[in-house]
Amino acid sequence: MAKLSAARRLVIKIGSALLVEAGTGRLRDGWLRGLAEDVAMIRARGTDVILVSSGSIALGRGVLGLAAQTLPLEQSQAAAAVGQIRLARAYEDALAPHGITAAQVLVTLEDTADRRRYLNIRATFETLLGFGAVPIVNENDTIATDEIRYGDNDRLAAQVAVTVGADHLVLLSDVDGLYTGNPQSDPQARRLDHVAAITPEIEAMAGDPVSGLSKGGMKTKLMAAKTATVAGCSMAITQGAVQRPLLALEEGAPCTWFAPQGDPQTARKRWIAAMKEKGVLRIDTGAAQALKGGKSLLPAGVVAVEGAFGRGDPVAILSLDGVRLGLGLVRYTDEEARAIKGRHSGDIAAILGYPGRAALIHRDDMVL
Repeated sequence: MAKLSAARRLVIKIGSALLVEAGTGRLRDGWLRGLAEDVAMIRARGTDVILVSSGSIALGRGVLGLAAQTLPLEQSQAAAAVGQIRLARAYEDALAPHGITAAQVLVTLEDTADRRRYLNIRATFETLLGFGAVPIVNENDTIATDEIRYGDNDRLAAQVAVTVGADHLVLLSDVDGLYTGNPQSDPQARRLDHVAAITPEIEAMAGDPVSGLSKGGMKTKLMAAKTATVAGCSMAITQGAVQRPLLALEEGAPCTWFAPQGDPQTARKRWIAAMKEKGVLRIDTGAAQALKGGKSLLPAGVVAVEGAFGRGDPVAILSLDGVRLGLGLVRYTDEEARAIKGRHSGDIAAILGYPGRAALIHRDDMVL
């Protein structure tokens, strides 16, 4: 069974019902301070932490005096615009005493479905984590329409976990795990401590949302588990209302752990390997040796660019004599790649007229 203490990169989803008081629309400051203590504890042992937080609409509707029932899209977007400011400030204030910088990242389903935007998001996360910041992620409700929405932060959290290559995902919820039935109406219902695979029988156990603030029920949590585990990420559902929910989870609080199918890096490599190439990069002997040593592909090692491709597209990597070495997601268009091939990374800004990334293909986006 997975252990939180073993996490290398952890994504935590926080539901609205945990963060905002029902009826009053007020932030639960004490609970948030406890969560910040947990985050500081986990980061102190070298684990990267990303928070996917609901709450902006719930906070904003209280400020605007909007009714408790389901809001029209325009009112939800207005509430989100007001609430996002307060939500970001709340996390900043909670994490600052621990010396942790909070960063806000707003995304939509369209952002992660588009490969170019996906690469931008991934690069931003990696840079923020490299600086030691804790990204606070939310759906960009101020601009998202139904067609480009996740609609719930359970699935958004799973997609973030896949994007950043997380090995652990925790959904802090108003329930303490997956039950064989609805525990509120079925006295025989029992919690499953461990789920090895999400079968049709497991899916049949999902019920409806319990909280009046939360949009996601067990069905969306199982959808999140499917996304995360296929990408090699363990996922837990646990009760989040306690004062130190992550500490409680480490100390054996009731939960359901979903087993990963492999590891994140292997799953990502399989995803890339299944893509159809859009172009070709031919590289010299030195670059080929560097790739075998685990390095990224730099422009200096490229001798020829073939085909038409955009940023984020899959391109084949060939040796000078035509041997296929691998496949990767390129960080430049074909026109840009032709302009900078054979040149040092330090020359990119002068050639293109704007600063670019040092690698044509990063080693994490490459299958050899």
